[in-house]
Amino acid sequence: MNGRNALVTGGSLGIGYAIAETFLNAGANVAITARRADVLEDSRKKLAALGKGKVVAIAGDVSKAADCERIFKTTESSLGSLDVLVNNAGTSQRGAFESISDELWQNDLDLKLFAAIRLARMALPGMKSRRWGRIINVLNTGAKAPPAEGAPTAVTRAAGMALTKVLAGEGAKHNVLVNGLLVGRIESDQWVRRHASEGHNTSLENYYVGMGKSLPMGRLGTSQEFANAALFLASDAGSYITGTAINVDGGLCPVV
Repeated sequence: MNGRNALVTGGSLGIGYAIAETFLNAGANVAITARRADVLEDSRKKLAALGKGKVVAIAGDVSKAADCERIFKTTESSLGSLDVLVNNAGTSQRGAFESISDELWQNDLDLKLFAAIRLARMALPGMKSRRWGRIINVLNTGAKAPPAEGAPTAVTRAAGMALTKVLAGEGAKHNVLVNGLLVGRIESDQWVRRHASEGHNTSLENYYVGMGKSLPMGRLGTSQEFANAALFLASDAGSYITGTAINVDGGLCPVV
């Protein structure tokens, strides 16, 4: 990825941070964005300490149209033309269908679907004109196999998978490749927060071990393993792959 410029949303922690770090180590310049400016700045310093490409941190809320525009413009003014867009921002929002309000539905759609729509709409023209681009939409396995009480996330992620296919079809003739990566159970900040909030009388490491026992591979995946898949798709190594939704889940999802 030497000289490529990438934007990773939700890039301050977990999967997003691992993707940013992996891209930098592969020769890219990276912009990361997230809502919490203090956490984002700490992450920028750690990434910059790698001594690799240029790192830019842009605080913002991608669920807001104005912030999407500012983030995109700041990325290009700081790094140059955007080559790789990773739509990673999101949370796991789920519950009984009758309990989900219009506000929760809209918040989920704004954060996960409309953020990807807006940023892709800004990135595509330049990628097409340069005849090189990569868009990776980070989804989850609920997009293929929605569980009971899996809304709104599973529904929003399924829409994100459809968006991936639409964009792939339109971008293919311009060498703009668009793919989805579906998260299973990956060690990330989301699980750290859940472990803390549920008050388990066990260490985080043992919590991970317990969660992994029910999975086909017997363990959780790591953020680095997920980032490795993103690197493949974002680089020239993945030059003939587009319109796919790849499960990075250790065999969890029943749908291929």
